Amino acid sequence: MSKTRGKGLHKVCTGLLLTDILLASEGRPFSRAAIARASAMAGKAGKINVLSIARVWGFSLGFPNPWLLPSKQEWAQQREHVAKAIAELKTLGHDTSGVVIATRNPAKRINAEAARLNCSCIVMGTDAPRHWLLADFYWSQEPYRVKKRAKHPVELVGSL
Repeated sequence: MSKTRGKGLHKVCTGLLLTDILLASEGRPFSRAAIARASAMAGKAGKINVLSIARVWGFSLGFPNPWLLPSKQEWAQQREHVAKAIAELKTLGHDTSGVVIATRNPAKRINAEAARLNCSCIVMGTDAPRHWLLADFYWSQEPYRVKKRAKHPVELVGSL
């Protein structure tokens, strides 16, 4: 169930039917591949929690400012992503719930939500990994940061 890579130990969720799964996104729409993978891992009895992040763009002088918070359109877009994922999972016969959360640090918040919901695994859609030197500058590399800091197994699903 786990394999070593370098000095660290990474947990892999393969071949298991898990009870609680967190299907998470750093703001991108949920891919069909990620939804299918979460569905397959949960089986028919598993509960899938859907989480999407609305990005907080920063702070000014240490105080949150309204123009740096997510706009109404960004909130609506993330709610739409979550609603579509929930609708697709319900057609597959799963018990699902979803939420949109605003944060500046998605990796930290996704892992905190997985711990709070007592999820056995996190499933995220992802792009191809970038060079380590440039990866921190790309918002699309957030799933790799989630996996790096996770205490739960993380399943990264590439777009097909």
